[in-house]
Amino acid sequence: MSKAIVSREQDYSQWYNEIVIKAGLADYSAVKGCMVIKPYGYAIWERMQRALDDMFKETGHSNAYFPLLIPKSFFSKEASHVEGFAKECAVVTHYRLKNSPEGIVVDETAKLEEELIIRPTSETIIWNTYKGWIQSYRDLPLLINQWANVVRWEMRTRLFLRTTEFLWQEGHTAHATAQEAIEETIRMMDTYAEFAEKWMSMPVIKGIKSANERFAGAVDTYCIESLMQDGKALQSGTSHFLGQNFAKAFDVKFLNKEGKSDFVWATSWGVSTRLMGALVMTHSDDEGLVLPPMLAPHQVVIVPIYREEEQHQKINEVVAKLKNEFKAEGIRVLYDEADNRSPGWKFAEYELKGVPIRLAIGPKDLEKGTVEVYRRDLKKKEFVPIDGITAYIKNLLVEIQKSLYDKAIAFRTASTIKVDDYTTFKDILEKKGGFLLAHWDGTSETEEKIKEETKATIRCIPLEGEKEEGKCIYSGKPSAQRVIFAKAY
Repeated sequence: MSKAIVSREQDYSQWYNEIVIKAGLADYSAVKGCMVIKPYGYAIWERMQRALDDMFKETGHSNAYFPLLIPKSFFSKEASHVEGFAKECAVVTHYRLKNSPEGIVVDETAKLEEELIIRPTSETIIWNTYKGWIQSYRDLPLLINQWANVVRWEMRTRLFLRTTEFLWQEGHTAHATAQEAIEETIRMMDTYAEFAEKWMSMPVIKGIKSANERFAGAVDTYCIESLMQDGKALQSGTSHFLGQNFAKAFDVKFLNKEGKSDFVWATSWGVSTRLMGALVMTHSDDEGLVLPPMLAPHQVVIVPIYREEEQHQKINEVVAKLKNEFKAEGIRVLYDEADNRSPGWKFAEYELKGVPIRLAIGPKDLEKGTVEVYRRDLKKKEFVPIDGITAYIKNLLVEIQKSLYDKAIAFRTASTIKVDDYTTFKDILEKKGGFLLAHWDGTSETEEKIKEETKATIRCIPLEGEKEEGKCIYSGKPSAQRVIFAKAY
């Protein structure tokens, strides 16, 4: 199969799909709307998962696991929650199959007394459980995270970005006061932002969702929003202040320090394998995937170039020493000495897979005491002395991580535009997209009208930056501050 991929300018959607497939991140499955995450893609997800899990534990959270199947009656206890997820729910109605002349069929006598929902999110099953765990203020705060899969029935899917089943983490916490819960909500939004910017080299904007975009059942939804190279936004993480809604729905009360009974205050927060899609679209180019070193399964790949076995052995001796030095410094290195592929094929393969640094060593390099260093993000090649190469590579990995962030934030800055009239607003959305900073009158009606006419939504009400007053670009009514509009995935 040819490794050439369509360019971003030619067809951005196809470009994205080809990178995901050809770089070995994921594949389509026999189940419509679901995907197979391949080993290379899963290795990246594991690095994301490990980093986030460490960050959660540093803030006092513990992991647990709750059932995949949720009684249907649980969803009816929180009205706005069930309304938000009803159209996406997969329902289990029977528990047995049987043979028939037509083949395997559902046993109609094995109908469940109550249907079970395959979890689209776990608030209901978790809060039903918390009722037995919380009696007193001494049981609070309860800080629980779960790594799991969820199912949301999707009609139009795209690998990583929107699939019927996906992987995620979901935090669910209980607190004695509203202030503590709000602080937790903001803390986890900040945690997601730190991960996105430090590990993914992906700049994000922190903000609050409008009522129309808020999580079903939440009082407030905080989020991080990122901008992809095609000018569309991607919601990259959300953190919800749930108030006492779920505590009241499931009767989760506690005795406070004064001996009075009250409902606990709640949060929930999550990120998913959608971050894999964000990673691809933030940094990759027309040659393939570009990975930030902190998330790359292999930070360095070494390719030997030789014609004779004697040359191969001499290269092996040098590489063995390099590998030991790299590993001692925590550098993840792969030595590809397979003889069934040419060096040229390997160069193209690891460029496609986004390995941050490629080293090539041949007989002439050994004579000169140098190694060819190829930097994936800039597609830049240079020759570096083998002596001291470990320190050089270690510093270069840090430089690449920062360079990717700087490039992404420069793009976002250039694509963030203040707009004061609706005609210009529509024109920019149609031609280039981006983050449009515009005034909005705060009403759901105006928000819906703009969405109907332009397909743009309010990505967030920014928490940082100037708060200038103005007039709504659509209605002309007063506006307290600019919000971010964009078309989105």
